[in-house]
Amino acid sequence: MAEFLRLKKSNCKNCYKCIRNCPVKSIRFSDGQANIASDECILCGQCFVVCPQNAKEIVSDVERVKAMLAGPAPVVASIAPSFIANYAGVGIAGLEAALKKLGFAAAEETARGATMVKKEYERLLAEGGRDILISSCCHSINLLIQKYFPEELKYLADVLSPMQAHCTNIKRRMPGAKTVFIGPCVAKKDEAASYPGITDAVLTFEELTGWLAESGIVLEANCDKTQESRARLFPTTGGILKTMVCDQPDYTYLAIDGVENCIAALRDIENGDLHHCFIEMSACVGSCVGGPVMEKYHRSPVRDYKSVVTYAGPDDFREEILPGGGMRKNMPFIGQRHDMPSEIEIAAILKKMGKTRPEQELNCGTCGYNTCREKAIAVYQGKADLSMCLPFLKEKAESFSDNIINNTPNAIIVLNEELEVQQINRAALDIMRIRSAADVLGEGVIRILDPKDFLTVKNSGRSIRDRRTYLAEYKTYVDQSIIYDREYHILICIMRDVTKEEDERERKETISRQTIETADRVVDKQMRIVQEIASLLGETAAETKIALSKLKESIADE
Repeated sequence: MAEFLRLKKSNCKNCYKCIRNCPVKSIRFSDGQANIASDECILCGQCFVVCPQNAKEIVSDVERVKAMLAGPAPVVASIAPSFIANYAGVGIAGLEAALKKLGFAAAEETARGATMVKKEYERLLAEGGRDILISSCCHSINLLIQKYFPEELKYLADVLSPMQAHCTNIKRRMPGAKTVFIGPCVAKKDEAASYPGITDAVLTFEELTGWLAESGIVLEANCDKTQESRARLFPTTGGILKTMVCDQPDYTYLAIDGVENCIAALRDIENGDLHHCFIEMSACVGSCVGGPVMEKYHRSPVRDYKSVVTYAGPDDFREEILPGGGMRKNMPFIGQRHDMPSEIEIAAILKKMGKTRPEQELNCGTCGYNTCREKAIAVYQGKADLSMCLPFLKEKAESFSDNIINNTPNAIIVLNEELEVQQINRAALDIMRIRSAADVLGEGVIRILDPKDFLTVKNSGRSIRDRRTYLAEYKTYVDQSIIYDREYHILICIMRDVTKEEDERERKETISRQTIETADRVVDKQMRIVQEIASLLGETAAETKIALSKLKESIADE
């Protein structure tokens, strides 16, 4: 399948909302991104609708259509009947006028093709031999059956969709013309690509609105109404049945909308619980007026339904079915079978997610899958990874943080903004001679520590980093850090017991002081000795001088 829905990777935020809302779980999660598995996707557009980050985008055909308009062939627009809900008050005449300004040769209502389709359904039912007949107007439902319910393909009406019937009729009436379908459905892009030569391009209402705005074209209110337009009811729930003559005896006529409800009905058919009925199936809740490119921007299902009903007339368009079997199409099985893990392999994956017992399988759905087993199967198939399990990650993070907090030699105390103890580890309990954390949890920090520093940090917003503090009550020195986390409204106190370091420092200082004092005493004593020696040497020198002088005089006299 070609890619018609794609991911804007920069916006994907690991929320798994697209997986939770995907009815067939055709999302592959890898490298922190949710990617659409196109081979499994039924293009219901729910991931596009629910994505809170607008990370999913529909591939645009605007440039392709512009190129067609620049060519020699006339281009005719087939407008889905839900347009009246998307463009309130603008009838087909007003829409055609705007499209002609863009270069289209003409614009017609797809409802004309719908009239042809409903007549073909009536004909098939009148022929008999059909136990169950499922409408094939919704391409998402067709893909659902083709990919996931191959046994029910025999019940799917092998009939063109209104888009295909109308575009085929346009090309019969205008040989050489190009056709462009405009509607609320992304799946129609795939339908056009899967059956080449019928619909040449598909635009969503969003694409058309953007193009008109870019060209400066304003839609004019012109809500024309004709009597021959009952098929305009097709985009509403039960709209097909509203146009059909439901007169087959012993036949039940059902209208089901929403993929989940359609899947439930297909399961009933699988189990043999449904027989002799015509089932109108629509992937979107509310049918086409609830289409993904309307639902995302137009959340008024009642108003939209009223717009369509008001615009529809009581009679059929004067359209006949295409001759010579021209209303039929082939819809083969296109699904892919995935390898399924054994019970042992599922158990091994569950064990890696910390789920070793059934009661640990919470089936909370936060990963996007309905059950833990479904998630384990998706992991085995490479569509999911272990990190998508929120309870698992929470328990892992808590275990990791608890191991660090409880085994670190640093004392850690967590307070709320009322300075009440929320968490305290073993090292802190030991420093403050507290028997159990339960003795202080929820109590004011003033019971165990001076709150002054905590108040200062909270009021100023400036953290304290590695400030040496003496806890006199506990005769302990600590290097203390206090951090205020404004986002989570907590204060975190980290203390490193440095009492031994401080005692060692004081011991060294005492030894140093004593050494200096001893050295001073030794120096003083040495200086006294030197002075005494100097004094004695001075006296001896004087006496020697006198003696020598007398000896000199005596010799001189002789």
